[in-house]
Amino acid sequence: MRFFRSRDRDNARRTTGTPVDRAKALYEAGRYAAAEAEARAVARSRPRSDQYAAVALFIAAISTGAQGRHAESIGMYDQALAAYGRIFGATHGLVLKLRSDRAQQLAALGRYTECEEECAAVAEAADRGAGRDIPLLAVAARNGLVFALNGQGRHQEAETEARKALAAHRAPDRASLVLRLGLARSLNGQGRHEDALTEGQAADELYRGLPESQRHPDRGAVELVLANALLGLRRAPEARRRAAAAHEVCLASFGPDHSRTVEARTLIGRIDDTRP
Repeated sequence: MRFFRSRDRDNARRTTGTPVDRAKALYEAGRYAAAEAEARAVARSRPRSDQYAAVALFIAAISTGAQGRHAESIGMYDQALAAYGRIFGATHGLVLKLRSDRAQQLAALGRYTECEEECAAVAEAADRGAGRDIPLLAVAARNGLVFALNGQGRHQEAETEARKALAAHRAPDRASLVLRLGLARSLNGQGRHEDALTEGQAADELYRGLPESQRHPDRGAVELVLANALLGLRRAPEARRRAAAAHEVCLASFGPDHSRTVEARTLIGRIDDTRP
């Protein structure tokens, strides 16, 4: 994830020790509360027109969301979007990236229709754009679209979008991981639990191959997909172990109010209700 890009890229390559480095490192280490506090402090200390203040607002937004304070995170994203818009313009790739990330917080709040509309708009804008990072931006937006479709129970549409995005993006990176997780969710939603289990296992292998700094945001996600597949296959003891593992890691990583923690807790309740 690129937290900051100067308009002068050559100058950016020479610059070290930026004001947001500590906040960025804390976020990538999974220390979300500390990252939020550091980012907010940087944002308060710099002029509104300063690029590092804009980046600090961005880091504060993603750190707040990572702690499960999704509604508050949307407010932080709105501040970051205003700052980035002033500096780079409304159609800049970084602004589109912020819109895509903000939409994920809408989905975490169950506002799936809004998430779908925003992700579709960002994906369409990315398709018209150009630049090194535009393809990844399009993938991120389509991942949000898959999540929103699954959230609305439109699992066949979600499967189609996920497979289309995976066909266009074959790198073994985090983007592929989240798309595979979305695909597995769509398969579970259609009752195709064997297929979902296969996709979940592929996602697990991909997850384990990522650098540690890239694994933090998706902690517990693979276990949740696998638990749902196993429950659909009537392998309840295995499903509960996976769901409990997901809940434990989500609780430790994101706190009790994060949407994934809540999802894991709800799934454990469902499994317990089905057991004799």
